[in-house]
Amino acid sequence: MSATLALVVVMAVLYAAGVFLMLERSLTRVLFGFLLVGNATNLLILIVAGVPGAAPIVDGETTPEQMTDPLPEALILTAIVITFGVSAFLLALIYRSWRLANRDDVQDDDADVAMRGGAAFSVADDADEAVDGDSSEFGDEAEARRAARADREESS
Repeated sequence: MSATLALVVVMAVLYAAGVFLMLERSLTRVLFGFLLVGNATNLLILIVAGVPGAAPIVDGETTPEQMTDPLPEALILTAIVITFGVSAFLLALIYRSWRLANRDDVQDDDADVAMRGGAAFSVADDADEAVDGDSSEFGDEAEARRAARADREESS
């Protein structure tokens, strides 16, 4: 098994594990899956770059065939920065979800249930529901908190 084949196998395992984790309901597992997919993408760019060569500095001694292309390395650095930024955003979402609901699982809403069950669901139905009911995802909880806060302020 050559080094390139070993990298291809590692890359495939990272992609498979990352996609498996990203399909879970837990946001923490989604974060780990995203990190694995990001690392697998970096390996893919490294594998596609070809054989390593001399630095791409023209000094008169090396020929263009001996030099390596700096573009894949720049793409990997860019991918690392993007992965870091999205990971920080996912960590913020996980923290916020934990602070609001004390869990990091993604919950189904009415539109998800309607689409999975095959029921007809349209934007007009969604607009009617927003007019009839609460306009936010946390409507009942927010209203209960506002009422409790108002009661505390009145009693003070």
